[in-house]
Amino acid sequence: MPSRTLAITCLLALGAASPAAEPREVPVQKRNVAAKAKTVVGADGVPATVTVKEVVPVQLAYKLDPAKCAVVICDVWDDHWCTSAAKRCDALAKQAGPVVDALRKQGMTIVHAPSDCMGYYRDHPARKRTVALKAVEPPKPLDLPDPPLPIDDKDGGCDDDPPAKFRKAWTKQHDAVAVDAEKDFVTDSGKELYAILKDRGLDTVIVMGVHTNMCVLHRSFAIKQLRRWDVPCLLVRDLTDAMYNPKSKPFVTHDEGTQLVIGFIEENWCPTVLSKDLVGK
Repeated sequence: MPSRTLAITCLLALGAASPAAEPREVPVQKRNVAAKAKTVVGADGVPATVTVKEVVPVQLAYKLDPAKCAVVICDVWDDHWCTSAAKRCDALAKQAGPVVDALRKQGMTIVHAPSDCMGYYRDHPARKRTVALKAVEPPKPLDLPDPPLPIDDKDGGCDDDPPAKFRKAWTKQHDAVAVDAEKDFVTDSGKELYAILKDRGLDTVIVMGVHTNMCVLHRSFAIKQLRRWDVPCLLVRDLTDAMYNPKSKPFVTHDEGTQLVIGFIEENWCPTVLSKDLVGK
């Protein structure tokens, strides 16, 4: 498959010493897809013209104002029913924690979204701050195309051997990602997230967490719903992981499956960004 990368230099990094409200440009990646006619020879020896997709990864600069950005940490739980997924989430949480702290210092609004754990945070100031916000009715969702994923996750995506059975293993967000009682928000509701965006005048959502092909796309506060509300999003592509079992199609490694889903999101839903470009190191 032909590909090329157009690199555009980051004009200004999001450094910690920079004013929090100053717009900056960071490199992001998306995929342009073009239909292309191609002549092939079938099994019967007869030439035929077919249409194929040409995917072109493109890197470009995206302007961010930290004071207008929300960072949503999706389902970075303390445990998971799939042992291998739990191990990867543990490693991801330890990488994400310092990034979240740096983005908070930049002036970004941090929203912790550990689904099914709101009871644990009932008395936490970050949860009370969220519940106290005035409700805002989101707009009528846009009717956007919803193409199929490039991986088969119908088996639940667990790559344990033997596969584990589903259970509610999580009780809270992983401790490696700190919740600031003075500044942060806690929710697992799309409508509550929308209220946070409107209350604080935020216009961009940066998403990290798990799992890329499931919660990161499909939760009520996640990428698909936000894009249907016409909210610009960015996925942090080095701080996410897929639920994919290599024994399922397309029979690639787990990491390759995750990269396929990231590419699918770049192609169909939103650009992606590296954490180092967000924090400037």
